[in-house]
Amino acid sequence: MDKVGQFLTQVRNASMAKHEKVDIPASRIRAGIAQILQDIGFIRSFKVAKDSKQGIMRVYLKYDESGRSAITAINSVSTPGRRVYVHATKIPNVRSGTGMTILSTSQGIMSGAEATKKNVGGEILCEIW
Repeated sequence: MDKVGQFLTQVRNASMAKHEKVDIPASRIRAGIAQILQDIGFIRSFKVAKDSKQGIMRVYLKYDESGRSAITAINSVSTPGRRVYVHATKIPNVRSGTGMTILSTSQGIMSGAEATKKNVGGEILCEIW
């Protein structure tokens, strides 16, 4: 099962249904993506709770005053059957800079802007705007 795709789908569905929070099975890659989404401002916060299995991650979604979600769209780019890798100079610009790319690099999970600053490429996990 595609961990990143499952995470993105659950966050997208909860956001469209106007839920305050969503519980997702935890993993390090999901926590890395959630940390970037929190730093950029697409989600309010997240917590990882340990249990006897792999743990549960609770993601608190963010909405504006009128009730619109901070996340307009969130799309998976790499899939288990089709991995998409980019060089540091070829990281795509999403929605003319209003969106963001999240990459898995040799230095960890990071946003496209951070990867460009550090001059590292990697696998494009998702795009969000």
